[in-house]
Amino acid sequence: MTDPIADMLTRIRNSQAVNKPEVVLPFSKVKFEVAKILSEEGYLKKIEKVESQTGFGDEIRIVLKYVEPKKGAITKIQRISKPGRRVYATKDDLPRVLNNLGIALISTSQGLMTNKKAKKIGVGGEVICEVY
Repeated sequence: MTDPIADMLTRIRNSQAVNKPEVVLPFSKVKFEVAKILSEEGYLKKIEKVESQTGFGDEIRIVLKYVEPKKGAITKIQRISKPGRRVYATKDDLPRVLNNLGIALISTSQGLMTNKKAKKIGVGGEVICEVY
């Protein structure tokens, strides 16, 4: 797999489209940080690291959040920076998602954070994805 973050976002998007209560995916530190930020921002109900039942390493279990029956908390989740085309933003050019109603995840030198936090700290970085 060339882009595990895009795979994670697609699994979340597809699971929410068919109203599944949770999604399980292979563990990595970056994917866990992305899920943790989405949970803190209110887009996911709960995340946890669990041991795999197949014995092939740990997994991330994400419990999806629904605002109404059959209507997910995430309206759109989109990968911005891809392996074939990296997208970077300076501290002055950080993206505003849906007039600041949504978030963009930025990979900075100080770790993964939202566009709002990166603007407050005054750092730029790679734009990972947009969520609203």
